[in-house]
Amino acid sequence: MRQNRRTAAANSGPEKAPAERVVKDIRRATRRQFSAEEKIRIVLEGVRGEESIAELCRREGIASSMYYGW
Repeated sequence: MRQNRRTAAANSGPEKAPAERVVKDIRRATRRQFSAEEKIRIVLEGVRGEESIAELCRREGIASSMYYGW
């Protein structure tokens, strides 16, 4: 019985690495890259104050912390 437990543990270990790699690749592929012009446009819209920062960030699909970081 001990060999069966070891075999099951040994088999489950290496399978995790490829799954984690796939998840990282998916995250990387779905991550948006904003150009300098896009960042400037978004920040200037926020500075104008026509709508709240929260509304602006929701519309643009960014976190408010990212907005303030820019």
